[in-house]
Amino acid sequence: MRFRMGAWARTLLVLALIYLVLVGLESMGLAFELFGKDVAQRLITATTNPFVGLFIGVLATSLVQSSSTTTSITVGLVAGGALTIEGAVPIVMGANIGTSVTNTVVSLGHVTRKEEFRRAFAGATIHDFFNWISVFVLLPLEIGFGYLSGTAKWMAGLLDGVGGVELLSPVKAAVEPAAEGLSRFLGDSGSLTLLVGIVLTFIALKYLVDVLKAVFTSSAEQVLHRTLFRSSLAAMAVGCLLTVMVQSSSITTSSMIPLVGAGIITLEQLFPFTVGANLGTTITAMLAALVTGSPAAVTVAISHLLFNLN
Repeated sequence: MRFRMGAWARTLLVLALIYLVLVGLESMGLAFELFGKDVAQRLITATTNPFVGLFIGVLATSLVQSSSTTTSITVGLVAGGALTIEGAVPIVMGANIGTSVTNTVVSLGHVTRKEEFRRAFAGATIHDFFNWISVFVLLPLEIGFGYLSGTAKWMAGLLDGVGGVELLSPVKAAVEPAAEGLSRFLGDSGSLTLLVGIVLTFIALKYLVDVLKAVFTSSAEQVLHRTLFRSSLAAMAVGCLLTVMVQSSSITTSSMIPLVGAGIITLEQLFPFTVGANLGTTITAMLAALVTGSPAAVTVAISHLLFNLN
């Protein structure tokens, strides 16, 4: 009975620490909404150069800590006529790169432990390399031939007149009130909210790794490998599903970094999970585009999907 109580206590502690990590990440995004979201939107509308647009997508997503936010803003601007399809596609590409910044930040929580940091940082950079390689291949094709935008325009014609519904995120619904309450407690100060969010994330991650090592014994590790990561397709499906629920690939992939750092999940298992997370994050922009009813907005959302499928 004592073992069972200990196991339950550790499981509850893991859930509590994961919740604190999510609150910390949400607080970081909320902080930039307080003093950076308008800046991100102005940056998005300020460019017509595809290379500048690419790096503005990276910067805007780094500010708001969510590629879904950047792509949704972009979709809304296209629907409102403030941004062209050709100008929006590089921004969407940059948003995919920017969303991997969170992973790198999370991996820094292991910096005091050499081997853990090596594994965690390698896991974080999988996301970076996947997106950068995709951009190196697809951006020249888009600039030279309009590959993504042209294909997306054709596909958008098939969806003309289709309506959409808002996607509910139970995880976000659970985390957002705590982050907003923390922000109000700090006087809605963007700087303080950002600082507390970073500190909370780092502290929670530090203890999460310690507890995970105790919770995931060899038998539990085998169960994890037989279920969620039993195959590449299963890992991809889980990554996509979790990201659809959370509506943030940053949170989904970042939650795996402590497991990689602890040696529970290998890089080979993490890669298909990351690919699935990238696919899942396209759903928010797609639904936002369908809600607007704008063919141009739907085209941008499909471009986002095609970028992650190629």
